[in-house]
Amino acid sequence: MTTITTFYLSRIVGIKAYDSNGKYIGIVKDLLVESESSNLTSGHPAVTGIKIKQNNQISYYSFQQFQVEKNNGKIKIIASQLNDLPEENINNDLSLVESVLDKQIVDLNGRKLVRVNDVRLVSLVNGTFAVAVDIGTEGLLRRIGIAKPLKFGLSLVGSDIPGKFINWEDFEAIDFSNLNIKLSKTYKKLQTLHPSDLADIIEELGKKASADIFSSLNDEQAADVMEELEPETQVQILESLSIEKAADVLDKMPADEVADIFEGLEDEKIELLLNEMEEEASQDVRELLVYPDHTVGSIMSSEFMSFNLNMTIEEVLAELRRTKPESETLYNLFVTDENEVLLATFSIRDVVISPPDIKINQIMRPSPVHLRDYQKINEVAEIVSKYNLLAIPVVDNKNVLKGMVVIDDVIEDLIRKRRTNK
Repeated sequence: MTTITTFYLSRIVGIKAYDSNGKYIGIVKDLLVESESSNLTSGHPAVTGIKIKQNNQISYYSFQQFQVEKNNGKIKIIASQLNDLPEENINNDLSLVESVLDKQIVDLNGRKLVRVNDVRLVSLVNGTFAVAVDIGTEGLLRRIGIAKPLKFGLSLVGSDIPGKFINWEDFEAIDFSNLNIKLSKTYKKLQTLHPSDLADIIEELGKKASADIFSSLNDEQAADVMEELEPETQVQILESLSIEKAADVLDKMPADEVADIFEGLEDEKIELLLNEMEEEASQDVRELLVYPDHTVGSIMSSEFMSFNLNMTIEEVLAELRRTKPESETLYNLFVTDENEVLLATFSIRDVVISPPDIKINQIMRPSPVHLRDYQKINEVAEIVSKYNLLAIPVVDNKNVLKGMVVIDDVIEDLIRKRRTNK
């Protein structure tokens, strides 16, 4: 018959530990479990070590020789022998009290921050494992020793304290006291979240935790998350990164997004970043920075797709497959001459439904609605609404195509103005 003992971290921390002869070892201060960087055989990490204090001296022992016993609701912890925990485990394993209990964690299913009130563990024949965290009221009541009597009293009137647990594999700890853990592995679960969800979480964290999580992302992921952050947080994150890392992230972002972020930075910092960025990306941003805030050029995207009118649909598709543009770049496709003068527009729908040998000049729409780069922003919303457009080409005074304004940017600008005017 398999013996299973379920217990809570709060019930074991602070109790006295004894050896098999009844000799006092010390007070339990913490348990250590396998970190997320370990190769876990299941989603539940094994308890690897125990932290014990005796006479103001802290010792770490391997948990393999410890046994948790529960008798009449009381918990005892007994060691058959004491083996020192290897230094590698002390440095790299996850400390439940220091890094999980009372800390903020990310509920991966709810995609939000929650606070840990207790940790549920289970002892089996093959070891002891952390199985869930308690984020409910019962966990708090258990900590102060009134959960049982209160639940008993409520049961007399047909009520109860609802438990609220998150399985261990469904959350990510984020407040690590042990900085030796490699961040890229520590936060790997968070990298499965949508960039907007991850941005929301980062915005709720303190400066250090948010910077640590952002630094753990690769450049592509970091760029996607950066686009979703509020302007104040964007600046805060950039200030926490090295110039090299910040430039690598900015290189992956649309030029108009980078130009918007630069509005909150000092000129000296902007120049350092521009000099560190790739030449083409840097030049695109510099071109946007010359436009005053109230003009169309300040919100336009310089990433667009333009084609020669004599190209075939097959050639257009080949170019799209080669360049793999972002989805908003496909809101509108443009036709230009050899001097980049705007001639016409066509849509991705036109491309999809047309035979491959058809030329662009047979499906394009000449004399398209367009904006001037120095035109006032407050005129854009009306034009977008009137013509029901997702993207509008932007030209200079010589009709040279400079970029496009997408509806997303128009909405963001209106929201930004509304916040400012409150």
